[in-house]
Amino acid sequence: MIDSHVREDTSRYSYYMDLDYYKELAKKINAWTAEGTKADTPTVIEVEQFLYREARLLDEAKMEEWLQLFTKDCLYWTPVTPGGGDPSKEVTISFDDRRRLEDRIYRLRTGYAWSQVPASRTIRVISNVEVWKENEENLYRARCNFLLPELRAGRMKLLSGWYGYLLTKEKDDWKIQVKQNNLLDSDQAHENLTLLL
Repeated sequence: MIDSHVREDTSRYSYYMDLDYYKELAKKINAWTAEGTKADTPTVIEVEQFLYREARLLDEAKMEEWLQLFTKDCLYWTPVTPGGGDPSKEVTISFDDRRRLEDRIYRLRTGYAWSQVPASRTIRVISNVEVWKENEENLYRARCNFLLPELRAGRMKLLSGWYGYLLTKEKDDWKIQVKQNNLLDSDQAHENLTLLL
């Protein structure tokens, strides 16, 4: 039997990612293309401001601050299958729990992540923000489009697609429970994606 305090340490263990987690995730991601109960205008404005801040933190490489926007039992997911697919059976570009996100940020912070020497310069543009209230208390679903120009080693590249979010509030602060990065060309050949989308 695993002690509950060990299970709760998501910086070291991923016990929250079990079969039930995958089943719940499958239900929730199928809702990205469905209309739902629209959030009220003040909530939509709050969520928009939150998403703009997330984009800015990534562009400014404030990775520790960016990580604080996520819940302890979060998921950062970039599927290969357009719109999501089934991560329990399909390959993904990234499928990072809290522990893996912390590892990635630590590696970037060392300055020895060769794939980010020199570091990318980015400027994210997000638009078409839609926000829906989920059935669960304090859980919202958001979706927005993105354009992501990246300059690295003298070469410019453009990534585009849409983000899907499951958001909740913890002590009046918005937190990301799930971020799904849906690249327009997700099922095409890619160089190593070395930056966080």
